[in-house]
Amino acid sequence: MKKAILIFLFSCLFLQAKTQESRLTLLFAGDAMQHLPQVQGAMNEDGSFSYDSCFHWVKERIGAADLAGLNFETTLGGSPYTGYPLFSSPDAFARSLKEVGFNLFFQANNHALDRGRKGLERTIDVLDSLGIKHTGTFKTATTRSLYYPLIIIKNGFRIAFLNYTLHTNGLQLEEPNKVNLTDTNLILQDLQHARLYKPDLIIAQMHWGEEYQTTPSRNQQKLADLLLREGVRIIIGHHPHVVQPVVIERDAEAIKHVVFYSLGNFISNQQQKYTDGGMLAEIVLSRKEPASPVVIEKCGYEFVWVQKRWHNKKAQYRLVPSWDVHKPIMDEAEKQKMDIFVRQTEKIVLQDI
Repeated sequence: MKKAILIFLFSCLFLQAKTQESRLTLLFAGDAMQHLPQVQGAMNEDGSFSYDSCFHWVKERIGAADLAGLNFETTLGGSPYTGYPLFSSPDAFARSLKEVGFNLFFQANNHALDRGRKGLERTIDVLDSLGIKHTGTFKTATTRSLYYPLIIIKNGFRIAFLNYTLHTNGLQLEEPNKVNLTDTNLILQDLQHARLYKPDLIIAQMHWGEEYQTTPSRNQQKLADLLLREGVRIIIGHHPHVVQPVVIERDAEAIKHVVFYSLGNFISNQQQKYTDGGMLAEIVLSRKEPASPVVIEKCGYEFVWVQKRWHNKKAQYRLVPSWDVHKPIMDEAEKQKMDIFVRQTEKIVLQDI
């Protein structure tokens, strides 16, 4: 009897210890873009827009993450809707991304000012109305000081998110709007501010590098070194529209920090080599108890490829996952294109830099 009681008590203590363990799953996608053929392909006969078919095959994976973010590389500047070089997309695009499972939008990119002050402010208003957390652009310096860095508390984890872009394609910012530009002095100030919130982890989303280059530039590497020295543990890059290497630094078996130099395109109309797909970064954080340090438990990636077909003279887009054996119907030419993309991109991810 005494032995049974001891076993029962031990089991209770073990279960209590296990329940104190906590985890947070993160997923990040690359450039979410809307070129004009995409906008036209999503338009219904009544003038509304639908993107459900674009994300059907990846929705389950994205929705399973506790936090899912992407580079929202367009504006919601209202009609008339336009593609490159000055993007303005239907509000339905953002709404659909939210319904898929994305709850973090990073807006500091070179297209943030494509529709000027009106576009920047309307984008913020629409995302706020949809309940989507976002950062990188701000209506005023006051709102930036109040809401930057973006602090997200989820599953007991306190995460600070930073977001910067190298430029805005030469478009001039209109006061009082603010866009986070890549200035090392500003970044150091923001990191100092972030540390006041005592975050468990700081994650930097960087719009950097050279377009269509599969190797990170020296400037990217120097900036990554600075961020890591200053306590950033996860860096997520975008802007090149192609995938770049992943660098993981370990201390023995433990992951100290990780840099995804570029996730490439999430969805776009770009079809040239390496741009017709991208990478999803998947990261699991954990800690044994509330007072324990946060551990980067797992760090991995998967690929997505953009299937483009024509129907009734309109382009139709669908994201095809690399991980699911139950893929949508593809003809042999499409399968070959996707297989080539995955094989070549895997080599890029693993290259030494």
